[in-house]
Amino acid sequence: MDKIEWLFFDIGSTLMDEEKAYLHRLHDVADAVNEPFEKIYEMAISLYKQNKKGDLEVMQAYGLPRLKWHKEDEILYPESVGCLEALSKKYKLGVIANQSLGTADRLEQHGILKYFDFVVASAEEGVAKPDRRIFEIALDRAKCKPENVVMIGDRVDNDIVPAKKMGMHTIWIKQGFGKYWQICGEEEQADYVVTDLNELVNILGNGI
Repeated sequence: MDKIEWLFFDIGSTLMDEEKAYLHRLHDVADAVNEPFEKIYEMAISLYKQNKKGDLEVMQAYGLPRLKWHKEDEILYPESVGCLEALSKKYKLGVIANQSLGTADRLEQHGILKYFDFVVASAEEGVAKPDRRIFEIALDRAKCKPENVVMIGDRVDNDIVPAKKMGMHTIWIKQGFGKYWQICGEEEQADYVVTDLNELVNILGNGI
């Protein structure tokens, strides 16, 4: 682990707090099906605890199309800038994220694009996590080997499992709805588990 050169970050629920966006979508579901928000919310949480995509599963259960995702509700976690500032002094940073078009522009608007050497986003690349090809694109941009990378993300299925299969080191950050994931086997076990970005800095800043 002393040969780590790169940190690859996910964005949603890793650097960006998506709670308001998720709640907005679930409120929209409740309005669309004329059910109490509390019922829809609890249904979604129950599904997340079953390792399912709760908001999408709820929409499907009610026969709804995929409702709008309100990106305007996304905000940086309070620790994001300090985390990136600290870690960029020791490592090179990249992004691997499932995002709609314009990811780099959004990161620029939030003031954090400057910390990254590259941004690999699904909409621009035409391939999404957990497909190994998006990780291969990032490794090619970084010109490094998997063993020299730590993948950091909130999703066990999208971030931890595929990165681990490729030989990357992994850190699961238990934020957002991804924190409800129930680990089902060795292939889902990250090298480290943290609950916020400050804890991430404590681990990586001191060397893993």
